[in-house]
Amino acid sequence: MKNLVLVLTIALASIVNFSAKAQSTEDQSTSTVTKTADIEVYYFHNTRRCATCNAVEQVTRETLEESYPEQMKSGVITFQSLNIEEGETEALAKNLGVSGQTLLIVKGDKKTDLTNDAFMYARTKPDKLKEKVKNAIDQD
Repeated sequence: MKNLVLVLTIALASIVNFSAKAQSTEDQSTSTVTKTADIEVYYFHNTRRCATCNAVEQVTRETLEESYPEQMKSGVITFQSLNIEEGETEALAKNLGVSGQTLLIVKGDKKTDLTNDAFMYARTKPDKLKEKVKNAIDQD
């Protein structure tokens, strides 16, 4: 298990390093804007999922695809649904301070945890969850 975490950590570091090298060859002003604009949306879930868990993922994904189609296509905004019980997500979850089901929006050093709102609204008031996700992404 420790070997798997080590391998995944090395792989992640390599990807980040490769990405940084690729950006450094771009025009400096463009890479700065892209770097500061990157938004990562993570939904950590368990293997066994209830209707609400599935709704959280579905509403979040729909919100991103409907409200930010160009940013999603270009990779400025990314969405990952990750099973927290699988070993390969353990290092990322630990790095982000996640230990259970979580909807997290990461913008640079800022993390916005929307888990409570997600589970409260995903099935009963999906428009309210969509609003929360958009507000978290749009705030500076």
